[in-house]
Amino acid sequence: MNITHLKRLHSDSLKWRHLVLIALLAIVTATRLSPALGTFYTTHVYPVIGRVISPVSGFVPFAIGDIFIFLSIAWAILYPAMKRTKIAVFCVAEYLLWVYAWFYMAWGLNYSQPNIYQRINMKPVEVSKTRFKTFAYQYADSLNKLSEECRVKSEECRVKSEGCRVKSEESKLLRKKGNYYEEKVKCEESILKGYYRIGGCGINAPFNHHPHVKTMVFSWLSSMAGITGSMGPFFCEFTLNSDLRHHEYPATYAHEFAHFLGVANEGEANFYSYLVCTASSDMAVRFSGYYSIFFHVVNDVFDILGEKEGTAFLKHIRPEIIQLAKSDRRYWLSKRSKVINAAQDIMLDLYLRGNNVAAGRKSYSQVIALILAWENKKTHFPNSYR
Repeated sequence: MNITHLKRLHSDSLKWRHLVLIALLAIVTATRLSPALGTFYTTHVYPVIGRVISPVSGFVPFAIGDIFIFLSIAWAILYPAMKRTKIAVFCVAEYLLWVYAWFYMAWGLNYSQPNIYQRINMKPVEVSKTRFKTFAYQYADSLNKLSEECRVKSEECRVKSEGCRVKSEESKLLRKKGNYYEEKVKCEESILKGYYRIGGCGINAPFNHHPHVKTMVFSWLSSMAGITGSMGPFFCEFTLNSDLRHHEYPATYAHEFAHFLGVANEGEANFYSYLVCTASSDMAVRFSGYYSIFFHVVNDVFDILGEKEGTAFLKHIRPEIIQLAKSDRRYWLSKRSKVINAAQDIMLDLYLRGNNVAAGRKSYSQVIALILAWENKKTHFPNSYR
């Protein structure tokens, strides 16, 4: 094979590669501009992609996406610096375009679907101060009741455990780890059942019967940025921070699972997490669901009802819940880096706004508005979640 023939083959491969890339970018652009195409992608295309990729990536015990992103960033920086040629820069630019296309084709086009109000024909509600106050105190009563039930159950388990003979500290530790693992499995199964029940209510039904949640490879770095979980779009996997506290695990798992099912908006993922967790038969999962919106509710009470009513509301909350909230805040603040957290906030805000989430990071706090709209809607919704 002569040199001329080799050059022709190389030229042909470049031509076809670039044509494919252009076609993918055109599909991505068209879908991002069309809510109808976004709906088709989320309801028909993405479940197929997830059904194929998710079980395959699930066999790998670590988060492939985390490693992929780290290596991509490292190569994109080091390769041009080492080569010092224009060709190297063009290679990196083309590679990043492929990554861009891959991100959107594999998961990112879920941002293009209409918002949840349109998907389930639910209208935003303007509630009076009286109506919101009623909601806030009903929420507080539910949280207080669950906290007391969890305390009683924990005390019963402690007494039962003390009544058993334990041979050594090592066996105590093994038992504790075994119980924690069993609780996590129960929690995940409960949440999976919950999503099966609401499949079709503006969200895909689970397409992987045995989803494999993974631990973030760089949990320590994520904690510095205040990130508790993430969706790995490139390999259809979702990850959780290893620093998560026990009571935070169920709601965070449910939040990331909503992303895994094709919900891109953060406020909507919070809403589905709340919906699934608070309807669970597992007491710990229910508590996590209610507690997950605690800070959102408190902030809204102070903003809407004022300082005096906000102070009274906090006094209505059981002391152990207030202590838990303070403990959580101290725990996460102790791990954060102000510089990394500020940089992450800016990048996340730009990322969300660039994907049709006009509220940016504020979309996380939309959960209360969604819950109020759902409460107003569900009595008229034929498949209401009870």
